[in-house]
Amino acid sequence: MNQTLALIERYYTAFNVGDREAVLTCLTENVAHDINQGERQTGKAAFAAFLAHMDRCYAEQLADITIMATPDGKRAAAEFVVHGQYLATDEGLPEATGQRYILPAGAFFTIENGLIARVSVYYNLPDWTRQVGGRADNR
Repeated sequence: MNQTLALIERYYTAFNVGDREAVLTCLTENVAHDINQGERQTGKAAFAAFLAHMDRCYAEQLADITIMATPDGKRAAAEFVVHGQYLATDEGLPEATGQRYILPAGAFFTIENGLIARVSVYYNLPDWTRQVGGRADNR
C-alpha cells in the first residue's frame, strides 16, 4: 500500500510542477484513461496527447490532495481541488477568456506492477461550466 500511495503522490507532484515526462513514467504502456464524461483512451501516447491538449487549454494546480489505497495496493483513489484558468477554448465548451475556476474532483486508479494501469477522473462539468460563464447544459 505504501508504494501505491507514493506512486500516486509522485504522479500528482509531477502534474503540479508541469513535468509531463515524469507523469508518463508513472503509467503502464497500455494505461486506460477514462476522461470525465468522455471516452476511454488507451496507451501512453494517447495520455501524452491528452496532457498536451490540457496544457494548451488549461493551467491547473491541484490542492488539498488526499490519497487512499487498498491494503494490497492494487487500487487507489484521490480527492483534490482543482485551481485552474481556462486559457484556450476547448471544443464543445464555452469560449475561453482566461476565466478562473475552483473545482472539487476525484480520481480512481488501478495499479499493476508498481505503475498506474487505469486512471478515471471525475468532476462536476455543469459546475465548471457555470464558473467559466457558460450555461450549465452547454457541453
